Amino acid sequence: MPAHQPVTVVGAGLGGLTLAAVLHRNGIEAVLCDADPSPDARPRGGMLDLREESGQTALRVAGLSEELRRIVRPGGEAMRVLDQHAGVRMEDGGDGDRPEVDPDDLRDLLLASLPPGAVRWGAEVTAAVPLDAGRYGVTLAGGESFTTDLLIGADGAWSKVRPLVSNAAPVYSGISFAETRLHDADARHPECAELVGNGVMFALAEEKGLIAQRDGRGRLHVYVALKTPAEWAASGAVDFTDTAAAKAALLEHFDGWDERLRALVAGADGPITPRPVHALPVGHRWPRLPGVTLVGDAAHLMSPLAGEGANLAMLDGAELASALAAHPGDPETALAVYEEALFPRSEAAAAESATSLVMCFRPDAPQGLLDLMAQYRAEYRAER
Repeated sequence: MPAHQPVTVVGAGLGGLTLAAVLHRNGIEAVLCDADPSPDARPRGGMLDLREESGQTALRVAGLSEELRRIVRPGGEAMRVLDQHAGVRMEDGGDGDRPEVDPDDLRDLLLASLPPGAVRWGAEVTAAVPLDAGRYGVTLAGGESFTTDLLIGADGAWSKVRPLVSNAAPVYSGISFAETRLHDADARHPECAELVGNGVMFALAEEKGLIAQRDGRGRLHVYVALKTPAEWAASGAVDFTDTAAAKAALLEHFDGWDERLRALVAGADGPITPRPVHALPVGHRWPRLPGVTLVGDAAHLMSPLAGEGANLAMLDGAELASALAAHPGDPETALAVYEEALFPRSEAAAAESATSLVMCFRPDAPQGLLDLMAQYRAEYRAER
C-alpha cells in the first residue's frame, strides 16, 4: 500500500462497501481496510429487510437497483408472533415494501461493483492518530503504517476510529442473544420449519424469547434471547465451547415451553454463539473535527430489534459519498453536510430500537410486540 492515501475507509461491512461503491461511481478512489482475511471469513446473520427510505435508497444511489431485484427472497417479509405455548398471536403474510435479502448476497453485490483490490482483506487497523493539517496516521496489525487525508470509521461496535471524535462506548442493554442455525430445515427439521413459516417468528414470554428466521439457503437462524448480567457470555455460566452442554443450559430457561419451540434449540446443527446486545447512547454525536467521521454501528450502534442497523449503515455510506462528490476539493463542507443529516436521523432510529427492545421483553410478552406491530400498521396505513 502507498505510504499516503487520500481516502481511507476502515471496515468493509455493508456501510463501508456502500460508501466505497458510491465513491467509485463518482470517480473518487478510496481504500478499504478490513480485519477479516476474506469476505466470507465469518458467517453473517439472518435475512435483512431493506427499507425503502434507507437501504433501498442507498442501492439506488449506488446504481444497483436492478441487481437488487435478483437477490430478493420472495415472501421473506412474513412474520409470526407466538406465545410460549406456540399459540399464534399475530401473523402477517409480508406483502409490504421491505424486500428480504441475504446479507452475503448483498455484500457480494456491493463487492462486485468495486474495482479489483479496492478492499484490503486481512488489514486490521490497530491505531489511528491525528497528525498535522487534518491528516491521520493509520497503523495495521502487521506493523504497516500510512497517512490519509480523510479517515472514515465504518468499523462497527468497537470502532478504532470512534475515539478520535468521541469518548462514547457501547453499553450493555441487559439482553443477550445466543445464535445458532438449523440446516436444511424443511427436510431435517420439518416441525420447526412449519412453526417459523416463510419469514421471521418471535416466540416471547416471561421476559425472554426464541426468535427464528428462514433464509434463502434453506436454513433457520435461531436466536435465544435472555435477560442476563453483562458478564454472562464470558462468565462460564454456559459453556459455549460444548454445543451439547450449551443447548442443555439454554433449554433450562424454557422449561414448560412448547416442545416445538424448544426443538429450535435442541435441534441446532452447529455451534451456539453468544451475542450480548450493546448500544451507543441514544443521540450520540460528536463535534466537527477535520478529516474524520463515522458511519454505521461506529456512529450509532443500536439493538437489532427495529431492523435499522444495516439499513442506516448503507444510507450513511451513500449520503457521505454523495456529499463528498457534491463538494470536490472541500471535504470539510461535505462532512458537515453529512453529519447534519446523520445525527437527527440516527437519534430517532436509536430511540425506536431501544423502545422495541424494552417492549419485546416486557413481563407481559408478547403483548408489547403486538402493540408495536399494531402501531406500525396504523402508521403505514396513514402514510398510504
